[in-house]
Amino acid sequence: MGAEVILASDGVALNLLKAEFPHLKAVSLPSYRIRYDTSNMVLNIAKQMPRITYAVRAEQWVTDRLAREFGLHGIISDNRYGCFSRLTSNVLLTHQLYPKVRNRMLEWTAHRVLGRAFSKFQEIWVPDVALEPSLSGELSHGSRAVHPNIQYVGPLSRLHRRDIEQEYDVVIVLSGPEPQRTYLEQRLLEQAMLLPQKFIIVQGKTHAKEHHFAAENIEMVSYLTSKELNDVLLAGEVMICRSGYSSIMDLAALGKKAILIPTPGQTEQEYLADLFARQGIFLVQRQEEIDLENGLEQMSATRGLASGQYPTTEYESTLKRWLQGL
Repeated sequence: MGAEVILASDGVALNLLKAEFPHLKAVSLPSYRIRYDTSNMVLNIAKQMPRITYAVRAEQWVTDRLAREFGLHGIISDNRYGCFSRLTSNVLLTHQLYPKVRNRMLEWTAHRVLGRAFSKFQEIWVPDVALEPSLSGELSHGSRAVHPNIQYVGPLSRLHRRDIEQEYDVVIVLSGPEPQRTYLEQRLLEQAMLLPQKFIIVQGKTHAKEHHFAAENIEMVSYLTSKELNDVLLAGEVMICRSGYSSIMDLAALGKKAILIPTPGQTEQEYLADLFARQGIFLVQRQEEIDLENGLEQMSATRGLASGQYPTTEYESTLKRWLQGL
């Protein structure tokens, strides 16, 4: 659409963006460095709250500096609450308008804190449909108004469905914070070695591109670009991944069946996993109770999401309108 784009992120995400868009300028933001060491969401966040609070403030300082340095006109922030500036038009991209917290008082507090964070942005773009059945359920659909300008822009995915020859029985895509990413990889690898199916494991490590075979039936790659990942997922019969919202949107785009394994302590992932399990769309296994053989045997009882049910190009009109107003 003719806009000059600058990328800003940190860590694994920044490495992936640089690999995906080597022609674009990329700058570093302060890292949140969130870890999920236990299954207690409250404890996980409480221990890290001082660092998270500082990271949000630090990214706001950095964003203001970048806005002046590059003469920015607009900012689209993907769930980074400090990425806004008084000099720009600011959009927050999020599906978590009504986050799930097990404790009622803490949930009320979280909603109040998010309300203040939302007020810093002129628009909120929700990557989901406005009406049911939606992909994010109660996370982005509620009766209480949280912002005066919410746009439902449809799900977003870099993946596209097309016919391709099947090469793998199972594609495992790992993601998320440590140490849970490594723990899940170990659990799945141990069980996959005892099964006859052909696996490929995308490790989600973006610091260097590595490719090897852990066993005769298990291919491993550190990370894949969008096109490579698209091809691998289409060449697999079943996908195993976390139940994060990005994964849900990718599954909707591809129409793939999947086993979802929520990250312990992430209430959003646990909610989404339960939402789709109740509908018989995806199979769900808890990380501490993974039974890969049994899960693959049960896949015929799930139906997946129909490819094309949730178009991933609806955002274009909103983006065009926003750019024209800058």
